[in-house]
Amino acid sequence: MGIEMLRGALDKSLINSLVTQYWRVSVVDVTASTQTDLAALARSGKAKPGDVIAANYQSAGRGRLSRTFEAPKNSALLFSFYIEPKREKEDWGWIALIAGASVAQALDEVKVSVKWPNDILVNEKKISGLIAEIVGDGVVIGIGINVGMSLEELPVLTATSLAIEGVSNTNRNEILAKVLSQFESNFSTWDEGDNSIAQIYTSLSSTLGTKVQIHYPNEKIEKGIAVAISPRGELILDTGSHVQAGDVVHLR
Repeated sequence: MGIEMLRGALDKSLINSLVTQYWRVSVVDVTASTQTDLAALARSGKAKPGDVIAANYQSAGRGRLSRTFEAPKNSALLFSFYIEPKREKEDWGWIALIAGASVAQALDEVKVSVKWPNDILVNEKKISGLIAEIVGDGVVIGIGINVGMSLEELPVLTATSLAIEGVSNTNRNEILAKVLSQFESNFSTWDEGDNSIAQIYTSLSSTLGTKVQIHYPNEKIEKGIAVAISPRGELILDTGSHVQAGDVVHLR
């Protein structure tokens, strides 16, 4: 497939025609960060649940633990959306996990797994990541999916893309619509009090049952076997530790 087919610009009208009326998708050609843009709107009270900002290029994309993310123009699917959950805030730790599971379900042309909390892996290589940020009464979720990137364009050797994995559908409009639709289904079910997403997440997890090494933000390191996910979305180790934030390394 030629680079022109892989690198077509996003089409706002097409995306909106493929999703329910819950979503209102806007597209920008260039921005520093869709996450920063939408979080600012949420803080000012101008964001409504279902608002989505997608970009063809980000100059300062944001990832978990204050990391940056950059991809050539039109090569990755980069977007953020805003929701206002009805459930108690103590349950909101699950929202990032729901988003990760939804991306994994949407990328159904390849065998994917989720590394806690929400890194999407293909053959242990990262193809997608996300960030979830509480802003006032809601949550802004930012997602990045490597779509048309070549090996030379990947930021690290432990990453991959849909094109590299031989996926036939690399249309970013259709992938975005599919992710939003899958998230809407999972989130609305969970928000009504149904916790069946936990079973879905468990079935997709490559972390549960695995010996792991946790690198905490305070530089502490801990090893253990990942045994469960708590009702708050924490990773539970066989040591009894409940991990709220940190980098997980799968040990073999």
